[in-house]
Amino acid sequence: MAARKSKSTKSDRTELIEALEAIEKEKQISKDIILEAIENSLVAACKNQFESKADNIRVSINRDTGEIKVFADYEVVEDDLLEDPTTQIGKTEAALKYGNVEVGETVSTEVIPKNFGRIAAQKAKQVVVQKIREEERKVLYTQYLEKEREVITGIVQRYSGNNVCINLGKVDAILMESEQVPGEHFKPTEHIKLYVVEVKDTTKGPRITVSRTHPEFVKRLFEEEVTELQDGIVEIKSIAREAGSRTKIAVYTEDPNVDPVGACVGINGDRVNAIVDELRGEKIDIITWSDDPAVLIENALSPAKVISVTADEEEKTARVIVPENQLSLAIGKEGQNARLAAKLTGYKIDIKQE
Repeated sequence: MAARKSKSTKSDRTELIEALEAIEKEKQISKDIILEAIENSLVAACKNQFESKADNIRVSINRDTGEIKVFADYEVVEDDLLEDPTTQIGKTEAALKYGNVEVGETVSTEVIPKNFGRIAAQKAKQVVVQKIREEERKVLYTQYLEKEREVITGIVQRYSGNNVCINLGKVDAILMESEQVPGEHFKPTEHIKLYVVEVKDTTKGPRITVSRTHPEFVKRLFEEEVTELQDGIVEIKSIAREAGSRTKIAVYTEDPNVDPVGACVGINGDRVNAIVDELRGEKIDIITWSDDPAVLIENALSPAKVISVTADEEEKTARVIVPENQLSLAIGKEGQNARLAAKLTGYKIDIKQE
């Protein structure tokens, strides 16, 4: 019986340390951080038990054995200046208890609060659970923060009103109605791509804002498909989008042997068609970027043919002349082509027929 009791006593003290070391390896949470939090929680518990608000209670946990001790610290003062016996001790009494002491020194006495073993076990469990949750939340936040402004694949869970609940792996996100392309409808368990607009840290874990309407979504899709964009040979200079209807992108390269538009279109249009399929039929115009505003505006109004462009770089305005039979094409349905060209170039465009 005695041997069993001795073994149990040892395990009471070392199991905590062994458990924290396992947590440290598995979850990358520092053992010292948790032990310090346990010490702080035990100090608060002891103060409640002693009905004291004094800051002289101190808890120490041995980092190797797990042994927990509680101390009360006292300042040594002259006997006739003793004012607060909860934090001070007279020189005469201190000399009797601790031997040779001087006024101003601090002496410590080990104290054993009532039911301390039960309190310590309870507090340790609470702190460990809380710290694990906090650290796991931090790890998740860090993981998804790295995906901010990138494309991520999610699984459709269900509709909540007009919003869509999406599972992103370890966390869920809500695709708000305002971030959905008009006319798109998703089925449960369907895999869809999303643009991560923002990741925020909250007490309930990372809150992730996702979108399928953001212009950068199209840009990231092209970067996934086009190796020349990944390698930096081709660059997307500007992008303008009306989600669900049409997107215009301007691409550029310094390599005279590379056709930037052709690279983005792909052989038989395979690259751009893969993106159009992901965007469920959205039209995409790919044009060549130019530092000459007149050339850029002419390209941006594609597929319409342009006779002349007069651009004012200071006012950021441009006057465009097109053949009579190209006017409606240049303006586009409900003005869309001209509107996207203006967004793409940053110029206010006035289109006139010849």
